[in-house]
Amino acid sequence: MVTVGIIGAGRIGKVHVESICTKVADAKVKTLADPFMNDATAQWAKNMGVENITKDYKEILADPEIDAVLICSSTDTHSAISVEAIKAGKHVFCEKPIDHDVSKIKEVVRALEGSNVKYQVGFNRRFDHNFEAVQRAAAEGKVGDIHLIKITSRDPEPPSAEYVKVSGGMFLDMTIHDFDMVRFLAGCDAEEVYTQAAVLVDPAIGEAGDVDTAVITVKMENGAIAVIDNSRKAVYGYDQRAEVFGSKGMAATGNDTASAMVLSNGEGVTGEKPLHFFLERYMDAYAKEIKCFIEAIEKDTETPLGVMDGLKPVLMGLAAKKSMEEHRPVKISEIE
Repeated sequence: MVTVGIIGAGRIGKVHVESICTKVADAKVKTLADPFMNDATAQWAKNMGVENITKDYKEILADPEIDAVLICSSTDTHSAISVEAIKAGKHVFCEKPIDHDVSKIKEVVRALEGSNVKYQVGFNRRFDHNFEAVQRAAAEGKVGDIHLIKITSRDPEPPSAEYVKVSGGMFLDMTIHDFDMVRFLAGCDAEEVYTQAAVLVDPAIGEAGDVDTAVITVKMENGAIAVIDNSRKAVYGYDQRAEVFGSKGMAATGNDTASAMVLSNGEGVTGEKPLHFFLERYMDAYAKEIKCFIEAIEKDTETPLGVMDGLKPVLMGLAAKKSMEEHRPVKISEIE
């Protein structure tokens, strides 16, 4: 049994508390820490089976009974807490991104050198059953040499302008999942990124210095070309699709829906809308990524997503932003 402490009791922290307490048999949550902990969240956590509630995450790092920490706090704390946890000898699961600053991510890389700490980054979409199936088909050569990868990722509604100001922008808080997915499906890293982007959904997002609609092309090391399209608002729900096209065929996946029912009548042919948001679509994926993290600790194996898997999508996000600003393709080596 792996004893876990979770730092951050916001939306994603609660997701992990729930998934571990209900779906991960080989782990238990001993302590939940958040500087803004309130009575309602504390009571909810205790009802879920969490033993200790605190406002000071350092209590988790100092507890010899806790084997691993999940860092689910605000992005600007991820790298610093990662380094503290590594120095304390705790295995670390860190929600994406590790940081927006490449130099701070590299501090985490250096902290891991020579340690026995397992480190995993939280890119949950790799553990979704749909994307896993597409990746497996591509990795097994069923589509042949990969020529094109297409990823559609559209949220059901835009975030607030206040969130945009602190999120790092669309490329580092939303598209970063798609950058990771491109690497996952292609089986290699990116070489070059080119971005076209605009503010078409909410003027307040533009006023906050960000964009809400983008098409990004990515040249991969294996020669494949990837196309990512993003929108902050799809009125029909959470739109998450992927396709890998190659010399022998194509592997593709559509959206998850509440049912596969299609109604045909005199008014037309209609089906279910996509599941509305990421918590509905990816709850099983969140549990599976933690199961893999716990298994790596118990079996002393590599985690499925290490610190470099946390660095490379950030490099791609920064390249995408630079491409948008300078109206040109940007090589990853320029950012690195």
